Amino acid sequence: MKKNLEELEGKIGYSFIDRDILELALTHSSYANDFKLGKFKHNERLEFLGDAVLELFSSEFLFEEYRNKTEGELTRLRASIVCEPTLAECARDIELEKYLKLGRGEEITGGRKRDSIISDAFEALIGAVYLDGGFANAKEFVRKFVMRDIENKHLFYDSKTILQEMLQKAFKERVEYVLTGEEGPDHDKEFKVNAIFDGKIIGSGKGRTKKRAEQQAAYEAILKLREQGER
Repeated sequence: MKKNLEELEGKIGYSFIDRDILELALTHSSYANDFKLGKFKHNERLEFLGDAVLELFSSEFLFEEYRNKTEGELTRLRASIVCEPTLAECARDIELEKYLKLGRGEEITGGRKRDSIISDAFEALIGAVYLDGGFANAKEFVRKFVMRDIENKHLFYDSKTILQEMLQKAFKERVEYVLTGEEGPDHDKEFKVNAIFDGKIIGSGKGRTKKRAEQQAAYEAILKLREQGER
């Protein structure tokens, strides 16, 4: 486990003074239950702390960077950055799922791929960095691994709304999202969806939930429309 922790520290560019805090951030409640580690020997309390730290630092960053946006616009932008799917992707960028300690049941049912588990662990990691290294190190971590590619994160988060608004400027029809297939067992299913407009497929997407697949299809459609507009 020590080697794995060192590897993760190398990826995030921060070495823990107290590695026990890092190990706790990577421990899911299912693992603690399986091995009867005790009521608090998992990452849920660190997740609680990390969520608050993330909200503060992301709010400060957006406040400083987007001086022409209203409170409502900043709130929506922050929501797109700190939502579960976005944080799960941030976690996958550092392969956080590889280092998680899961119970046997969660392991068997695909918990290592589940957005909810991965995003919670990512918030716990933020909390762990804050506890171990203080304000400056946690702020740097959030800036480095969360507060980047913001426009694309917002575009993906609001893709269905943005696509509809783009098309309604010229047409009154609504975009329809059609489920075209499902793959995998119930606990690890992947959905495939087409975005249909005026009887034509304008985007395709896939995801572990229907909503995620619809977002992906809308996002692909937006990119195509923008590319066409630039020609």
